[in-house]
Amino acid sequence: MFRKILIANRGEIALRVICACKELGIRTVAVYSEADRHSLHVRFADEAVCIGPAKSARSYLDIPAVISAAEVTGADAIHPGYGFLSENADFAEVCEISNIRFIGPPPDVTRLMGVKDKARAAMAHAGVPTLPGSEGVVASAEEALSIAGGIGYPVIIKASAGGGGRGMRIVREPADLPPLFTQAQQEALASFSSPDVYLEKYLPAPRHIEFQVLADNHGRVEVFCERECSIQRRHQKLIEESPSPRVTPELRLEIASKLAEAMRAVGYTNAGTVEFLMDEEGRLYFIEVNARIQVEHPITEIVTGIDLVKGQLLLAAGERMPAVVPQSPLAPRGHAIECRINAENPETFAPSPGRITAFNLPGGPGVRVDTAAHTDCVIPPYYDSLIAKLITSGRSRAEAIARMNRALEMFVVEGIHTSIPLHQRILADPDFQAGCFDTTFVNRFLRENQRNAASKA
Repeated sequence: MFRKILIANRGEIALRVICACKELGIRTVAVYSEADRHSLHVRFADEAVCIGPAKSARSYLDIPAVISAAEVTGADAIHPGYGFLSENADFAEVCEISNIRFIGPPPDVTRLMGVKDKARAAMAHAGVPTLPGSEGVVASAEEALSIAGGIGYPVIIKASAGGGGRGMRIVREPADLPPLFTQAQQEALASFSSPDVYLEKYLPAPRHIEFQVLADNHGRVEVFCERECSIQRRHQKLIEESPSPRVTPELRLEIASKLAEAMRAVGYTNAGTVEFLMDEEGRLYFIEVNARIQVEHPITEIVTGIDLVKGQLLLAAGERMPAVVPQSPLAPRGHAIECRINAENPETFAPSPGRITAFNLPGGPGVRVDTAAHTDCVIPPYYDSLIAKLITSGRSRAEAIARMNRALEMFVVEGIHTSIPLHQRILADPDFQAGCFDTTFVNRFLRENQRNAASKA
């Protein structure tokens, strides 16, 4: 087992890793920017090193600074959390060269998963269902027109090295394809330093379903019960739950079997998440692999009883899967929901950084809060606006929703705006309560709210 781990991240995920390390008797090193000098992850780590100014490019994304902090403190492993350097294959390689264990997949696998068209091809080769589309990168608008004509409109152009909705364009008519193809290439180049794009059939109202994976260094892969992530705005998730109201036990077992084979074939190890879109007929199609721990991992922990972050550490240290996953993680135990409490105006979605003047966390049965915030702390404007992850669980989906409503009402954050009122309105929506929604839900919900507000004015 590792003696000391450096955590190359901040906020609640840094605290989450510290908790796992404390339970395993591993010492921790926090790195922090000047803006995070008084953060809780700095306070609760055994050691802390300032690695630069507030801007992430000069601190949390500064590979030499992070490696230097690990070497100076004698850390023998680095946990990257999510975001920042977590899916940076070059960073993983530098860790290897420096004789520091990177807690994540091997660099070559991370690089493969980061190139979306190649990841798609690898999954298709193993029998994982994929959307109709190009076999690889599309070189020209003329080639794209030919492929789109074969699979039928609408189609979506995607950046091969992309994510987060950048480098993506939806094409509904052949005449629109050439200019949108050029726009997607230009945005992909600006965002990811690569103009490569590929084509897929576009699903206008899909559900977003993902499967958690853990894999050891000895060829064993475990696939966990799915997470439903369809409640999102501009490709940013707002509410997640497990299991999905739409996935049947038979479909879960079928996809898990194919995923285990696919991940084993590419040599995947440690934690990862495989994302799918579901069409109106309930069929799942692979879209991408996130080669890291996810923000929403707590809901999987709740319904399986397995500590995923501890699992990452044990697997990176060479443990075999039974030491991490003693029983099948496919059958969920009850239901769990997560609301991402963000520092933003719930009406305009404008960021709301600033000082928290009052902070009360909800409690009671079936409630968990992952946060690094507290009274008098400052939410800086430089990073993600996440304040806390509020997770509730119950024997049924209805009980988990009831507990979430109670917890949101008792969650007090003063001094800044938060997304809590938006979460409360979504949970009260009859379609959400019935489990009848897709990735277009939030846009429809917001439009209806605006119309209702206008009619009352």
